[in-house]
Amino acid sequence: MLWWVCAVTQDDEDKSGDGKDAPPRGHGAFFGRRKGKTLRPGHAGLVSGSLPQLRLDLTVPAPSDLGSLFPEPVGEVWLEIGFGGGEHLTQRAGENPQIGFIGCEAYVNGTAKMLAQIEQNGLANIRLWDDDAKAVVDWLPAGSIARIYLLYPDPWPKRRHRKRRFLGEEMLARLARILKPGGELRFATDIDDYAAYALARVARSSEFEWTAERQADWLTPWEGWRSTRYEAKALREGRRGAYFTFRRV
Repeated sequence: MLWWVCAVTQDDEDKSGDGKDAPPRGHGAFFGRRKGKTLRPGHAGLVSGSLPQLRLDLTVPAPSDLGSLFPEPVGEVWLEIGFGGGEHLTQRAGENPQIGFIGCEAYVNGTAKMLAQIEQNGLANIRLWDDDAKAVVDWLPAGSIARIYLLYPDPWPKRRHRKRRFLGEEMLARLARILKPGGELRFATDIDDYAAYALARVARSSEFEWTAERQADWLTPWEGWRSTRYEAKALREGRRGAYFTFRRV
């Protein structure tokens, strides 16, 4: 997919614009849905009862050993940014009880679904953040995360909205800070333009390398992959996902 990188020959953040659509910097700049349909009573009860017990407390410094966030010992900690309905996070946490997982999702309906799956599957190795993931990224200690998942994030397709995309240059540097050397950032998208956008930034970064050696490496899902509802929608609409692994140098 080198043509994706080569196709982005100039800064596609449109520096010639007046900046009116550019979000302010910091944790206050969040774009996306917070709420959807009214929660069912069971889900509402989980949000009020279970979420406070699983929610990260960002008002205190992060522990130097993130393993202390979990009731049982964990070998390393993985982060999923924007877990949607929680299908992928539930699967990975169930398959890897020795791994601690931090899941971020600002959409309250998605968080409620995740809480239901945690309860149903008896998962003790998940902690949640139900607000802007940028705050968690900045809270986490340097070199504390072994793997990050960013799966089908909002592509913000309009040119004037591209600075709202999560995986920009600034965020890439912030993710590099929290990843261990050799740690992976796994990024999936069904939007060619977002793929090109991300690859161009990784190509300019001295902190990440793209691990692909052949076309099948980015067209084939990762081992054990379970399709998400967002991917299912893309397939119905005729779009195919691409799966990128960027390694922290």
